Amino acid sequence: MQFRTLESINDYLSRYHTASIFVYLGLQIVQIVISIIPGQIVQFAGGYAYGFWLGYLLAISGISIGTSIAFGLARVLGRDGVHLLFGEKRITKFVNQLNSKRAIAILLVLFAIPGFPKDLITYAAGISNFKYKPFLLLSLIGRTPALMGTILMGSMLNSESYIGLAIFGISAVILCIYLWIKRHELTSYVDKMYNKFINYNQ
Repeated sequence: MQFRTLESINDYLSRYHTASIFVYLGLQIVQIVISIIPGQIVQFAGGYAYGFWLGYLLAISGISIGTSIAFGLARVLGRDGVHLLFGEKRITKFVNQLNSKRAIAILLVLFAIPGFPKDLITYAAGISNFKYKPFLLLSLIGRTPALMGTILMGSMLNSESYIGLAIFGISAVILCIYLWIKRHELTSYVDKMYNKFINYNQ
């Protein structure tokens, strides 16, 4: 079955009834590791099927597990294996960014942009100098605003809050475009704030 629409995912989940939670967790994990299923559709479906809070809990759990698996796979595959899967040029670009002094700011900004190929960053992190726990924490922090927004939209559709959904959706699209256009400036700003925080606590 192709999980490329909200209807296909919800139809699939409904067949499993009480076991659907585990099916949804599996879908979210696979989406992170293989990235053949659009993440926003899976998360939107979670909000639609389970409501905001349970949908968020399931999504963030699946994302945590999936990110951990992808990071570990990259470690096992090594540089050559990851290059073979995703292309040396694309991966090397991210690895260089993750090995730079601005890695934390770059991670937070890129993971905050919906639709950005986060699987590439995760596999790149696995062959970079980045440690697993800091990477996982930063990736979850960066993902959370867009993740919550997508799940909220799914729950709003289920409750038939169409006007609120339309307003929120349009605002989200505008914000995404702004984040993409200003990603370099935002990275510099986050980097500056991080350095101030570090210097203040030294």
